[in-house]
Amino acid sequence: MPAKIKLFPPGADLMYTMNRMLRSLLFWSLTCVAGHWAPAGFAATLTTTAVADAFVATGPTGNLSDNNYGGGGALAMAAGALPNGGFQSLLRFDLSGLRASFDAQFGMDGWHVTSVALQLTSSLHNNAIYNSVAPGRFGVSLMQNNAWSEGTGNASNPANNGINYNTLQNTFINNAADESLGSFLFEGSTSGAFVYLLDLAPGLNSDILTGGNASLRLFAADNEVSYQLSSRAATLAADRPQLLVLAVPEPGSVALLGIGLSLLGWRARRWRPITKSGASVR
Repeated sequence: MPAKIKLFPPGADLMYTMNRMLRSLLFWSLTCVAGHWAPAGFAATLTTTAVADAFVATGPTGNLSDNNYGGGGALAMAAGALPNGGFQSLLRFDLSGLRASFDAQFGMDGWHVTSVALQLTSSLHNNAIYNSVAPGRFGVSLMQNNAWSEGTGNASNPANNGINYNTLQNTFINNAADESLGSFLFEGSTSGAFVYLLDLAPGLNSDILTGGNASLRLFAADNEVSYQLSSRAATLAADRPQLLVLAVPEPGSVALLGIGLSLLGWRARRWRPITKSGASVR
C-alpha cells in the first residue's frame, strides 16, 4: 500500500511558522509558571525552623535579669506577677531558603504570601526557676532588631553572654517600630504541638519576600499565663519552633499559564496536515 503523501493547503508555510511560535510560547509559559506546579489550589506551604532562640527572665526579685538562657532545650513565657517572675522568649528565623524555594516553584518574584503561622510545642520543664504551667493569653511581635545573640546559658547553668532580660528591654525592643503579630490563647497543655495563625504585618511580609531574618518575641498578654515550650535544641525536629508560610503565584503568572493552555487548544483545532485525498491526518 503506497504511503500517504502529506500536502499542505495554501498558506501552509505561514501556518507552520505560527505553529512553531505557538509551541515555543506554550513551552515558555508552562516552564516559567508550572515547573513545580501542583494543581491543587496553585498554592505551596513551606516550613522553616528557628536558627536561634532564647528565653529571658526577671526572677522573683529581678535577680535573674542579667542571666542568659539561650543554650538549653527550653523556652518559656510567663506573666510578671507570677511567683517566679516574668519570662519572655525570642525566636529568629532565616527566611532566605523560603524565598529561594518559592522563586523556584513560581518564578522569580512571581508569588505572594497569603498566610504565616507559628508552630510551638508544649513541654514541661523540671527546674525550679519556672512558674507552674497555667492557661492564658500571650502575644507575638516582630522585632526590628535582629542583632541579638542567643548565648550559651541554660536554666541550670545561666551564662553572662548573649541576650538577657535587661538587654532585651533596653536595647532590642523598639515599641515604636516593632509590629504586633497577634494575641493568642494558650490552653495550659504540657505536651503537643500547636499552630498559631499570625497577622501578616508589613514587616513580616517584607522579610519573607526579601529572604531576610525575622525575630519574633513571645510574651505574656495577661497576668496569668505561664507557657513552657521546646526550643530549637529539642531532640525531635518536629518539636522545634517552626514558621509555616503559605504562598500562591501572582495573578499574572496564572494568566500566563491559562494563555499557554488556550493556545495549545487553539493549535489542536486550527491546523492539521491533510492527505492527497483531502482527508485530515489525525
